[in-house]
Amino acid sequence: MNTGELYAVVTGASQGLGKAFAEYLAKKKINVVLVSLPDQNLQQLSEEIAEIYQVKTQYYEVDLSVNENVLKLTEWLNNSFNIHILINNAGLGGTRRFTEASPQYINTILQVNVAATSLITHQLLPNLLRQPQSYILNVSSMAAFSPIGFKTVYPASKTFIHSFSRGLHEELKGTNVFVSVVNPGAMKTNPDVCDRIEKQGFLGKLTLLDPNKVAGYCIDQLFKKDSVIMVNPISWLVMKILPIWIKLPLMTNAIKREIEA
Repeated sequence: MNTGELYAVVTGASQGLGKAFAEYLAKKKINVVLVSLPDQNLQQLSEEIAEIYQVKTQYYEVDLSVNENVLKLTEWLNNSFNIHILINNAGLGGTRRFTEASPQYINTILQVNVAATSLITHQLLPNLLRQPQSYILNVSSMAAFSPIGFKTVYPASKTFIHSFSRGLHEELKGTNVFVSVVNPGAMKTNPDVCDRIEKQGFLGKLTLLDPNKVAGYCIDQLFKKDSVIMVNPISWLVMKILPIWIKLPLMTNAIKREIEA
């Protein structure tokens, strides 16, 4: 099926930031492969993007929390496409007391946020290295800059993504593959998410972002070879300046309000 044409791969592409990434790439006349969970209307979205923006689209439904699924996905991608952009957007959050979290809940977050991102990047890197110019964008989070009670595993996983991206960026200097990472705050992805963030109070509202604006800015900065993309600099500055003994209880209390609301 390999056409010789170049494609961008976007994971977590069915909604929110991933969907916005796919649409913005298509608007720039870049062919896209959409990857997301089953039963997310991915085929319909793929067809709509192809029709609206007159680009070629493909889609692949998969649960990225299973390593074997990830390897099957990357095998299909490598056999089918020349890939010059990889956007690792798929990720899982979650808010609950650690004592009430199930082993499956913890494992799924780690598998999707850490293992899948690492494996997809590793398996597609030879493909990316074959193209004249390639880009990898990993989606981390503002949560990467502080531990947070009642989230615990999620911020730690995003700290991994930030560190992994910075290390890979340095390792691939001098090659045709440019690696970047973005650390956005919460997204206006759907009414439930917006309501949940609103319950966090001022801190939650401060970081709430529009996925379409974030996607456009990120891709523009990626092509400008900005290795660490900050979409909400005020929040980032606050996170950098505040000492851990202030921001840790501050953020934990915001999340606690969300749980108790």
